[in-house]
Amino acid sequence: MVTQIAAEIRAHCGHHPLKCHRLAAGWTVAQAVAAAHQLVRDAGLPEVGLSDRSWKDWEADRPPSPDYQDLLCRLFSTHPVSLGFARDYSPPGSDPLWSESSAGATLPAGQAGAGGVGPNVGVEVTATKRRDAVKLTGLALTAPATAAQILETAAAEAMEFTRQAEATSLGSGTLDHLDLAVTEFNRAYSLKPPDKVFKAVLDYRRKVDRFLKDDHTHRQERDLRAFAGWLSELLAWLAHDLGNAGTGLAFATDAFVQGQQAGHGQLCAWAMDAAASINLYEQRPVKAREAALQGLSEAPARHPLTVRLHAQAARAAAADGDAEGFTAAFHAAEEAYRTLPPRPSRRFGLNTAPLADYALTSYPATSFIWLGQAEQARTHAERALRAYESAPEASRSPSREAIARIDLALAHAQLGAPDDAVALGHQAMDSARVVDSVRSRAGDLTALLARRYPRQAAVQGLRERLTALDAAARPALPTATTGA
Repeated sequence: MVTQIAAEIRAHCGHHPLKCHRLAAGWTVAQAVAAAHQLVRDAGLPEVGLSDRSWKDWEADRPPSPDYQDLLCRLFSTHPVSLGFARDYSPPGSDPLWSESSAGATLPAGQAGAGGVGPNVGVEVTATKRRDAVKLTGLALTAPATAAQILETAAAEAMEFTRQAEATSLGSGTLDHLDLAVTEFNRAYSLKPPDKVFKAVLDYRRKVDRFLKDDHTHRQERDLRAFAGWLSELLAWLAHDLGNAGTGLAFATDAFVQGQQAGHGQLCAWAMDAAASINLYEQRPVKAREAALQGLSEAPARHPLTVRLHAQAARAAAADGDAEGFTAAFHAAEEAYRTLPPRPSRRFGLNTAPLADYALTSYPATSFIWLGQAEQARTHAERALRAYESAPEASRSPSREAIARIDLALAHAQLGAPDDAVALGHQAMDSARVVDSVRSRAGDLTALLARRYPRQAAVQGLRERLTALDAAARPALPTATTGA
């Protein structure tokens, strides 16, 4: 009945098929989203990060990932063609099994269709289609012996179909090896020089690109796309660390696209997290905010990544001078934090929970600096520093810790304590991982100190040290030819 009503709405109003089905069900967008989440819980499916914004995008003809298409088809008990996600190119009647599931194939007794079809006609339509289906197979026109021969031949064809479906040039342990490699690369990210890690990761990204061009099964392609996306997401961060924003954004985009192809919403969300940070450091707060919101449309519910993306949006709003936008987004981050499970999921063996803790301390510290609220910035920077220093060794991030020290230094500089600011600046530059983002924030610190305390020798000494670090950094990136 919902399908038939949706068809009527489509015919008279011209809405997107998904919107027609929603209206036929009598739902608002919020109610449809809530129904989808309830279906996920009832069916024991993996949690999704579906939001009102995502649903509206789909109704605006921006199709969802394959996983979300499957969820929507479950929700409305229909198929992708009916919801406008695919097209049926078969001539009328040529595919009776598909057509029989379409709207109007049968009608309940006593009801008429839109064209005045009377009662019981649906039964006859179904019977006719079944007879047509038999005719199309050729069995109705052959003798029993010939039919048996056809079936034997079909059995051989089925075996060939199966062989082709399983045809692959991948070695039996290739995917396991890639999983291990991606895990090790993520562990090495904060521990080894970014230029060396970049070269190694790029080499693997190129290998996966070659695998994708070889023979593989559909299941293997999804896995390969996911590995390609994870490698590109890591390359985005490494390029950002090495001071090449253009390369970083290119790989973030590639990671997002590979995630879409793999039906991996969480990967898409991580890619947009990287894009948000890179755009922020390139002083493009509007783009950073857009990336964070796009990531939120794909992020899983009750996951530390959702907290982080809300905090990213808050930080972008602060960089744009939007105090109200910052407050709203940061409150959303705090609310998401309160709903986190006791044991959040891990990412390549690493605990993701600290990411939420850091986002609620480090990001607002930076934001309050940009909003000119030094006391608030100092409070959050001190909390962030304590969180970084007390983190388990496997979760330590020298670069984030250095940035927390710089935020605290900026707060001291704004509060009239230049000596404390200079000391914290030197501590940040003593970090084992002074990447581009650290040097960029250190540049903000030295510029503020030079404006406010131009005659202090300690300030000049800090500037000279930063200049030397800049000159020694920024190695050339290897050429990326993977289409990222």
